[in-house]
Amino acid sequence: MTAPAPLADAPRLADWVRIDEGRVTFLTGRVELGQGNTAALHKMAADALGVPVDAVDLQTARTDRTPNEGYTAGSMSVPIGGMALRWAGAALKALILDAAAARFDLPRAELNLAHGKLTRDGRDTGLAALDLAADVDLSIEIAPIGAPGPGPRSPDPRRPDLRDRMTGAPFVHDMTLPDMLFGAALHPAHPGQTLISLDLDALAARPDVVEVVRNGAWVGIVAETPLAASKAADWARAHAEWQAAPEAASDPLAVIEAADSDPETVVETGDIHRNAGRWIETTIVRPYIHHGSIGPSAAVALWSDDKATVWTHSQGVFQLRAAIAATLRMPVDAFTLIHAPGAGCYGHNGADDAALDAVLLARAVPGRPVRVVWSRADEFRVAPMGPGMATTARAMLDPEGRITAFGVMETSAPHTNRPGMGPSPNLRAAAYLADPIPPALAADLPMTRGGGADRNAVPLYTADAVRLRKRLVQDLPYRSSSLRSLGAHANVLAIETLMDDIAVELGEDPFAFRLRHLDDPRARAVLERLDAETRADRTQQQPDGAGWGLGFARYKNSAGYCAILARVETEGEVRVTAAVAIADVGEVISETGTIAQIEGGLIQSISWTLKEAVPFDGASVASGSWLDYPILTFSEVPRIRTILIDRPDDPPLGAGEISQGAAAAAVSNAVRAALGVRVRRLPITRHAIIAAASA
Repeated sequence: MTAPAPLADAPRLADWVRIDEGRVTFLTGRVELGQGNTAALHKMAADALGVPVDAVDLQTARTDRTPNEGYTAGSMSVPIGGMALRWAGAALKALILDAAAARFDLPRAELNLAHGKLTRDGRDTGLAALDLAADVDLSIEIAPIGAPGPGPRSPDPRRPDLRDRMTGAPFVHDMTLPDMLFGAALHPAHPGQTLISLDLDALAARPDVVEVVRNGAWVGIVAETPLAASKAADWARAHAEWQAAPEAASDPLAVIEAADSDPETVVETGDIHRNAGRWIETTIVRPYIHHGSIGPSAAVALWSDDKATVWTHSQGVFQLRAAIAATLRMPVDAFTLIHAPGAGCYGHNGADDAALDAVLLARAVPGRPVRVVWSRADEFRVAPMGPGMATTARAMLDPEGRITAFGVMETSAPHTNRPGMGPSPNLRAAAYLADPIPPALAADLPMTRGGGADRNAVPLYTADAVRLRKRLVQDLPYRSSSLRSLGAHANVLAIETLMDDIAVELGEDPFAFRLRHLDDPRARAVLERLDAETRADRTQQQPDGAGWGLGFARYKNSAGYCAILARVETEGEVRVTAAVAIADVGEVISETGTIAQIEGGLIQSISWTLKEAVPFDGASVASGSWLDYPILTFSEVPRIRTILIDRPDDPPLGAGEISQGAAAAAVSNAVRAALGVRVRRLPITRHAIIAAASA
């Protein structure tokens, strides 16, 4: 077994383990975003060491203590970060057993460590595992000690964070430090705008305002209370005069659809035009979408002696540290970033930008911490969005009804403008400071890293030839970046609706048609299980306007498998009433956590597919509140049943983003089954259905 990638940059046990007064703390560069990461990672480390979870601690990402594991993203926390902790735990266990054998002059083979106890030939020695931890040399490299086996089948881990999340104030938004001040920033509607005038003296005279900071077109307020900071910022917005925003197309999706630059060929296997048959084609258009976190972005910063400590809910504290340092032209080691729980985010939202706001304000009041909590309007108008996309998928069908070739054309705004990606900090305020660093043109993630716009754009189904091409549209004035599953949401939707359209035309069962084009036995097992679990439900006569639909994908074509069957009713607005999901994520570390991830992704995808679309006003985002941007409500959440195919002897594959595309396809295919109408432009609203039926 190959050692996990993080061990290349952090090879020593000391990079992953700290021992203080006999207490072992495991260190991880991953962060908790509300997805239950800490529970699963904690369990993997403790199980590998052979101790109960509560016998050891887990420290999540902070730049002064933990290894740099990049971003917590891409469903990679358990399969990569968790495996690194498993290797570290197993290495520590081996070294403890070596130390015990040496101390007591016993054969190493007679000793074992389980349930926190040191045993000899299965008998308790009376020694706790961690009594010998101080004898271990933590400078030893982990990889040469050898690969651990799968973790023991210990009970499902409890979420250590849930009680605080439900009854306390655990978020960075609620953080309180002595002598704390509160900040708010004034963000122009577009990063290219210049501040023409604002009476800073009048702003400084607002009640309880401590400091007003202007740096280029960026203005920030520090106040004694959150309310005072918010009211002062509202006053400043009402009285500021800005240079007009640049002109922009009235419909950015039309620009994306009409893009005609030479596409890049990403994948080409065989000649798609060599086969005989006829082409069947579909195009799916997805609008820009917001992250829609219920809590807006926030951060706390403390500036002292030309150094800053920042508490942030960023997904990549090391990358954010480098971006802030570059923005301020300061050394990286002047900043310590500590991850703190926040509203959660699957992708690049405003957390990193709020952190820079907090640093800029804290620098003006050294020695006093400043907490910044964005407004909802800031969250919608300033934070990066999930990009608009247009995916055309086509398949060549031979006379026997077999797909012989696939062609996919992907056109999208950028998905990868995170801090630390490319030559620019990619922080909003950095673009309009007096010494600005504008954002650089984004390069897409390569397919070797799962792809960006083209994620999941290569069909998993068998064919003689496949060609995937893409073009990035980078001249639109809207800020886009990573959002959960990146291009997979739209790409799986295009491929899976195409598969259903062909099955309908052939009069073939959608399960049977897909299985006829699948060689992967694990993919087949997921679909066959879903078929068996739902056959009775979907073969019942449905009332008018109701129907079932199927969606399937393997995330990134290399991670977890997920098949979903969804039922919709279409009287009034489309509503999903029930969904069944079958998933194969390899070894299941936490059953409840995995199910929660799949179901959370399914619900979010329903919201994207049926409701969400960012409105624009020229070059600016027009949504400022939930009234402008509806999302799925609690009363609209369907009944969901999720079944896991556990493979304890296989590596874990990750579950955080595997249901996004499959859920969208299941909903779209259910709408077609209910109404006989294919809606190709999201969201699938009543208006969109009428437009599609009239086309």
